[in-house]
Amino acid sequence: MEDLLKSLSQLAKDKHNENKKFFAKLRKKPPKKLDYLMQELHDAEFERTDCLECANCCKTTGPLFTPKDITRISKHFRMKEQAFIDTYLRIDEDNDYVLQSVPCTFLGADNYCSIYEVRPKACREFPHTDRKKFQQISNLTLKNVAMCPAAFNIVEEMKRRIPK
Repeated sequence: MEDLLKSLSQLAKDKHNENKKFFAKLRKKPPKKLDYLMQELHDAEFERTDCLECANCCKTTGPLFTPKDITRISKHFRMKEQAFIDTYLRIDEDNDYVLQSVPCTFLGADNYCSIYEVRPKACREFPHTDRKKFQQISNLTLKNVAMCPAAFNIVEEMKRRIPK
């Protein structure tokens, strides 16, 4: 897995222009059954992929924390929301709450998440490859393929399955 992660960033860079053109076409004219295809590709990939072997998303980037996430996680810690924010979060350039630093504070050495049951919505939905109206998040997907081997594989399979 380490070798794959080392080469993933370069692979994603090599495919970036191709992916960008592909997603531009996809946004203009999405196939009728795109949501079904994405669900199928997502499910098939995650039957093969074990996130616990990787956890690169948790090691290299942090999620956005919604107000609901903050409420839920601070309750889990039996902390006041402001104390949770002060301890773990900062406000980024887009005015969103994000982790103060990466790798994620809640990621263990064994790649397990210590707050898995109450993790942020962004973590639960990552890499967003099964999202409805997938074509609307192409910029996010372009970023995700550089850090998530599963997202990379899904996009490559998608390009094979959708006629140019």
